Amino acid sequence: MATGTNIRTYFDGRWHDGDIPVMKAADHGSWLGTTVFDGARYVNGIAPDLDAHCARVNHSAEALMIEPTVTAEDMVEIVRDGLRAYPKEAAIYIRPMYWALEGDYLGIVPKKGATGFAISLEEIPMAAPDAATTLTTTRFRRPVLEDAVVNAKAGCLYPNNARMLAEARAKGFGNALVADALGNVAEAATANVFMVRDGVAFTPIANGTFLAGITRARHMANMRADGIEVREAVLSFDDFRNADEVFLSGNLMKVTPVTAFDDTRYQVGPVTRRVRELYWDWAASSA
Repeated sequence: MATGTNIRTYFDGRWHDGDIPVMKAADHGSWLGTTVFDGARYVNGIAPDLDAHCARVNHSAEALMIEPTVTAEDMVEIVRDGLRAYPKEAAIYIRPMYWALEGDYLGIVPKKGATGFAISLEEIPMAAPDAATTLTTTRFRRPVLEDAVVNAKAGCLYPNNARMLAEARAKGFGNALVADALGNVAEAATANVFMVRDGVAFTPIANGTFLAGITRARHMANMRADGIEVREAVLSFDDFRNADEVFLSGNLMKVTPVTAFDDTRYQVGPVTRRVRELYWDWAASSA
C-alpha cells in the first residue's frame, strides 16, 4: 500500500502514471534486502536540496556494494521532468531508489553492473504548522557500522526503526528518542533531533550510528547565519528532560515540534518557530 496519492513512477527510462511494479521476486533486493532510497520534497514549486538528496542515494548504493547507474545531475533532471505533471501547489515526496538485481559469491554479494533503478513521486501533504509530536524511550538502539550499513539510507535498517516506533506508539507517544550503542541520544526513530536550552540549539554529534541528515545540516547553517548558537554534542536523556524546546528535523516534514518527552512537557518555543521560518525563507531564496 502506498503512503501517498497521485503517484508517478520512473522506470526503464521513462515516466509512468501510477504505482507500477518495478521489482521481481528473484531480484537480489527482493530476497536479500539490498535496497537504498532517498527522499526530497517539492513544495510550492521548489525542491530544496534536491541535488544533495540525489547525490546521497548514490553514496548509499555504494555503501551496500550496489553500483549506481545514474549520475546525481541526470537524476535531478529526471525528477524535474516528472514534476512537470503536478500543479505548483502540490506537495510531492520524491524518492529515488536502487536495488541489486543479481548476486555473486553464493548469490550474497551484489553483482557489479546488475542494478535496478526507479523514482517514485507521491503527493503527501506537508504537516500543519502547529502539528507536533511526543517522545518516549525505547529499548531498541541504533547499530554501529560493524553491525549494519548505518552509512546508508538503506531499507534493511528500517525494521529496527519500525520496532522503535511501534513500541513508542504502544506506550501512547508519537515517536521514540533513541540511544546509540553507548546509551547517548542519537536521534528519533524517524528523524534527527534538536534540543534548545537557554537559547542555544544542541544536536547529537554525528558519531556514525545515524545519518546526519541533509535537512539537519541546512537547519544548522541557517541558525548560525541568523546568530543562533548551535552545538553538536554528546547528549543524554537527562539533557532532553532539562531542555526548554525540542524539535525533530527530517525531510518529510522539515520541522516537527515536540511537546513532551515522557513526563517532561515543552512549549513550542521561539527557536523552533524561527528554524521553520528560516528554512522556508532559505528555500524560497534558493529556488
